[in-house]
Amino acid sequence: MESLVSTQWLASELGASDLRIVDASAFLPEHGRDPELEYEACHIPGAVFMNLAELADPARPGLNMLPSAERFASRMQSLGLGDGSRIVLYDDSPVKTSARAWFMLTTFGATNVALLDGGIAKWKAEGRKCAQGKETLRHRHFTVWSDDRNVRSKADVLANLESHAELVVDARGPGRFTGEVPEVKPGLASGHIPGARNVYYASLFKPDGTWKAPDEIRAVFEAAGVDLGRPLITSCGSGVTASALLFALHLIGKHDAALYDGSWSEWGADPATPKETGAAA
Repeated sequence: MESLVSTQWLASELGASDLRIVDASAFLPEHGRDPELEYEACHIPGAVFMNLAELADPARPGLNMLPSAERFASRMQSLGLGDGSRIVLYDDSPVKTSARAWFMLTTFGATNVALLDGGIAKWKAEGRKCAQGKETLRHRHFTVWSDDRNVRSKADVLANLESHAELVVDARGPGRFTGEVPEVKPGLASGHIPGARNVYYASLFKPDGTWKAPDEIRAVFEAAGVDLGRPLITSCGSGVTASALLFALHLIGKHDAALYDGSWSEWGADPATPKETGAAA
């Protein structure tokens, strides 16, 4: 299974015994939307709902930081996602939350995970069938496993300020990156990690919500001054849209990229961390 699948492909695969479809929609408070209610009103037939809010570790300082491998595996088993599953993720979120689910699943050991190109919005626009209510699947064993090679901590990013071994790429909007648009969360500084480049996650998508072609994705990064020959660290507000950058990099075959799990919700809240404002140097 490819990492990015079309609505036509998914429609042809519905009902396959090893296929698991997952609605991974989540919204920011300002969106004023309830992802679970929207799932119950209309979802792709056979899809289960992944509550991303339950897959964050509340004991850690940043928003949406990764849970333990045991907690994650337990949640996946309860959804019926497990070893041997082909998992297709979709969302209907402005912040492309299915990419965050993809990042977590692959970090915690799932090997056959794809995103639905265009999400459920494209599915509905094509007049395809929706189902209502909740769906449940039989529990399926999900091996407890974690590979944190593609995860960076605040300490790692601080050390990188000295070593310059990796280039930080920030997925937030340009105004938040420069500091011209203040952060909404109280106590959170404005600006960005020193030396970072800014690739706004929304620039990776076509107007219809599908992903840009690989050559277009590469051009977006290069136009932002990102040297794709260097290892990268992606960051954003809370690790969600940074995951979209990681998926885009995956689509162009670049795998030496990691996610700063705490992102700006951790970095910007610490008075001791250095910050920069203005455009990237």
